Amino acid sequence: MVDFLAPLHRHFGHTSFRAGQEDLVLAVLDGRDVLAVMPTGSGKSLCFQLPALLLPGTTLVVSPLISLMKDQVDELNRRGIRAAALHSMVTSDARRHALAAACRGEIRLLYVAPERFASEHFLRTLRELPIARFVVDEAHCVSEWGHDFRPDYRRLRIAASECRRSDAQSGRPPIAAFTATATPEVRADIVGLLGLTNARLIVAGFDRPNITLCVRPVAGEFEKHQLLPPLVGETRSLVYAATRRNAETAAETLRAVGVLAAAYHAGLTDAERTRVQDGFVSGALRVVCATNAFGMGIDRPDIEAVIHIDTPGSLEAYYQEIGRAGRDGRQAIATLLWNYADVKTREFLIDRDRDDRGGQPAVPRDPDEIARQKALEHKKLRRMVAYAQSSGCLRATILRYFGDPAVHEPCGACGNCHRRGPLDDTGRLRIRKILSGIARAGERYGRRKIAAMLVGMVGGSGRGERGSRLRLCGPSAGAGAPRNPRRRKALPRPSFPSEPR
Repeated sequence: MVDFLAPLHRHFGHTSFRAGQEDLVLAVLDGRDVLAVMPTGSGKSLCFQLPALLLPGTTLVVSPLISLMKDQVDELNRRGIRAAALHSMVTSDARRHALAAACRGEIRLLYVAPERFASEHFLRTLRELPIARFVVDEAHCVSEWGHDFRPDYRRLRIAASECRRSDAQSGRPPIAAFTATATPEVRADIVGLLGLTNARLIVAGFDRPNITLCVRPVAGEFEKHQLLPPLVGETRSLVYAATRRNAETAAETLRAVGVLAAAYHAGLTDAERTRVQDGFVSGALRVVCATNAFGMGIDRPDIEAVIHIDTPGSLEAYYQEIGRAGRDGRQAIATLLWNYADVKTREFLIDRDRDDRGGQPAVPRDPDEIARQKALEHKKLRRMVAYAQSSGCLRATILRYFGDPAVHEPCGACGNCHRRGPLDDTGRLRIRKILSGIARAGERYGRRKIAAMLVGMVGGSGRGERGSRLRLCGPSAGAGAPRNPRRRKALPRPSFPSEPR
């Protein structure tokens, strides 16, 4: 029996495993192909890093995020574990030295971007490397059903077959695929497209009970930026945005009220992204406002709040992003600022020319393939919208989507569950009065005017002063109903108690 605890404590400072980790470490060491589906924050990386120390040869780790590779390599080297990364931000000399060290068996973990496998020179070098395990991180990227499909991941099956096993056995090295967000259909894709043989499937529970889930409807961009500073408060936070411009604007909003915040996205220089990431990891920077593609690489165990100021493109992306919160086990909160107008932005991002995305060079693609991919992304967006508009338990909605058998509701720890409660006579009377007011107003006004009417705001001058009660008028009455409501100054929307007192 291999002694896990001594190297676990010596190299990683832990005296025991988290739930599910020991079984996964054993499966990786066993030499079978493995597909592990574990939530973000459950310690997946340790499950291939620890075996890499116990196996002969180099463990090759495929990762799609430069920032995540940098974070893990820096941490491994800090712990005295030889690790290196090959990606576009590394100089050619550094890449050459890293490959030479790996060929000599001096590198325990070699992180590689999936694009690297398009190089014939690199594929030839693979045949010289003694590979212990071929690890595929963020394995959902191989599937078109996954939330971040990367065509380069389709090369990995062939790339693995080019590798030489460090144990001198025939065939390719065992593959260990890891992902935090994979529905059953994505899991099947991963097994087939990576060519996993007799794979051991390990699915840990998706539930992160220490993260409170909230969906907060907003009227527009102005309200989002009003709410953002109090939602961040004094916490260490991640703010996710759909576009680079929105990430920059969010950071400006926070800096204007004295919060140490910075944007992080693909439009920044390599040096600026590194500065922001290092500042956040060191604690010098309290809040990062990121686009989804690059923000996932930012990692701290004590993130207390994750705020989405724009609607994510899929439930998979959303759950992975909020999984950055509360990785130290303490309470955290994830808030989605929901405005249906954001769906149009997402639809635009889906429908625009694929060759315009991220400044990538134009690559000829089959029109049918493009149409199929866009249809899949629209379907995933509709699932995200259904979550945002759900009146049921938010946690149960997500767990049911991922096929977690432990799903139960109410969870008691999401915004929708918090709003539920038995109505007493006072609460029922309040609801009857509200519905009566809406009916007597002719059901012709929006929520702001209805709210103003219900709290008795006078609408004549448009200044929102309080005075005598506004009449409940039908649609034909003129009293209190402006002829051109668009010209009136918007009335402040009062907040109603979520539960009767």
